[in-house]
Amino acid sequence: MNVTVLFIHGEWLSAAAWDHFSSRYRACGYTCIAPPWPLSEGPPERLREAPHADLPGLGITQIIEHYAALIRRMPQPPLLIGHSLGGLLVQILLDRGLGCAGISITAMPPRGLMPRLSILYKAIPMRMAWGSWKRVMYFPLREFAQPLTRVLAIQDLSLLHASHIVPAPGRVFFEAAFGIGTYVDFANDHRAPLLLIAAENDHSIRPCLVTSNYRQYNRSAASTSFKCFAGHSHWLIAEPGWEQIADYTIEWAQTQLGRF
Repeated sequence: MNVTVLFIHGEWLSAAAWDHFSSRYRACGYTCIAPPWPLSEGPPERLREAPHADLPGLGITQIIEHYAALIRRMPQPPLLIGHSLGGLLVQILLDRGLGCAGISITAMPPRGLMPRLSILYKAIPMRMAWGSWKRVMYFPLREFAQPLTRVLAIQDLSLLHASHIVPAPGRVFFEAAFGIGTYVDFANDHRAPLLLIAAENDHSIRPCLVTSNYRQYNRSAASTSFKCFAGHSHWLIAEPGWEQIADYTIEWAQTQLGRF
């Protein structure tokens, strides 16, 4: 069976963040696609210089529908893999019956799991600046580099920032923080298999949040797995040692999908 992997990037990131994972999955025979969010097509440099005029109004519901429409047009349900906000989208899409399995990596949790303002505080470097929900928001190099200086040299961080970081609509942070459009039925027994991944040194989405997210799925008979990677940060999909994470997810996916 030829399985397609649909990668969903998170806030601030371009689809290029999945280049490492895609290469690993392709080597195992998977077809890989990593479509960007709506209004976010193009090179990161151009997006930073001239973001789409409608980007400030882009919300979580529109992003979900964008990916849902892509999935419905596919001949077979894909394996969904998402990071950060993309990981939350994976959970929502699986709950809607879209996807043959899902991997949610250091994901923002669905509605109702925690005091939402703490997510907002961690997710937005500008610390809830007034009016941010109706503006395009930028991720400065200093903010990007701060949690990663222990794992990457500053010159590498500069290159990563230039090649991966794009503006994001402030609206999605506030919607995630207040649970707007992020409902998941944790008791859904018909959901496809799901793997939740946390990173020990993640200061954006702390492991305890992912653990709490995982425990909510105890209400369901559907298959749910959890893994926390020691020594890794929120950037675990591309920082040194990413191969270990990618290989673990491939083994999990092959077990779930019966591809040996």
